[in-house]
Amino acid sequence: MSHKAWMKTVPTENCDVLMTFPDSTDDHTLLWLLNHIRLGIPELIVQVRHHKHTRAYAFFVTATYESLLRGADEIGLRKPVKAEFGGGMRSFSCEEDYIYENIESELEFFSSQERQSIIRYWLENLRAKQGESLHNIHFLEGQPIIPELAARGVVQQLFPLHEQRILRRLMKSWVQAVCEAQPLDEICDYFGVKIAMYFAWLGFYTSAMVYPALLGSLLYTLTDSDQTSQDISCVLFAIFNVVWATLFLEEWKRRGAEFAYKWGTLDAPAESLEEPRPQFRGVKRISPVTSAEEFYYPPWKRLLFQSLVSLPVCLTCLALVFLLMLGCFQLQELVLSVPELPRLLRFLPKIILALIVTACDELYKKVALWLNDMG
Repeated sequence: MSHKAWMKTVPTENCDVLMTFPDSTDDHTLLWLLNHIRLGIPELIVQVRHHKHTRAYAFFVTATYESLLRGADEIGLRKPVKAEFGGGMRSFSCEEDYIYENIESELEFFSSQERQSIIRYWLENLRAKQGESLHNIHFLEGQPIIPELAARGVVQQLFPLHEQRILRRLMKSWVQAVCEAQPLDEICDYFGVKIAMYFAWLGFYTSAMVYPALLGSLLYTLTDSDQTSQDISCVLFAIFNVVWATLFLEEWKRRGAEFAYKWGTLDAPAESLEEPRPQFRGVKRISPVTSAEEFYYPPWKRLLFQSLVSLPVCLTCLALVFLLMLGCFQLQELVLSVPELPRLLRFLPKIILALIVTACDELYKKVALWLNDMG
């Protein structure tokens, strides 16, 4: 079921994050998870809705402004400080909420991306108690519930919803705008710092490529056809590229630092240790570091699997690709050696090679997933 099916059928004004379930989900599963969310995360407002065409259920999740403020304090969300209190960016604190810009405005203080980040943090940190289980899924004490349910297919999708008003504004000022500066601050507010930083780098890189493009075109136009002139042009262009690349990297370091400071990530604290991915399997044990229950997979088993399974499979795949490619080249030579063949048949080896590449790509994806799950 697609995201658009939900957004077009059900009004979503009071929803930040949508959690969908397969149409085969039973009532016990829905009630079990709903009770855990409401008891474990009382800050969230959850509405259960049913899609009449697909007969699937979904949780529409949002939170009040006061709850979001507490969540921003909990995750250390960095917000701009009023000029009279020193300005700059600072991790949000409910005890000093009066020092932050736009704190009085419920609609302007949080961007949609920040609201969704806080709600996602709460949902992904809903943890199981000792001995809890759902059907045949047994949770460890302190294990995140929703990532595990998503890995098992109980939760089908968990995604934020768009704000059409902001998207239309970005469409005009960004997508449809020609030869205008990108609205990076608006992109950051809506999509987050990572996406904004990517497009900031992409725009900077595109602008910087104008200089080697102009010089290359100029050299190509002015260079004579003799070998000496071409060699001189190549040397000059190579020297220019070395200088240009060095200046480009240094200038981007400065530009990137400016954006990081502006968006409040320059001095952000390092992320804490991440939870193991839900697909991770192993034997239960008590961690010697945290003294908490965890899954443990012995390193010698992983090394044994890599040596006896992963490495031979990878070498086999490489040999298979090499032989198929060699066969296509041999077929190409054979076809070109027969001048009586129709012109369309001369493209047959290339078509076969393209089909082989596509088929191998799909095959290797499945092999990689299998090796990842088994290892």
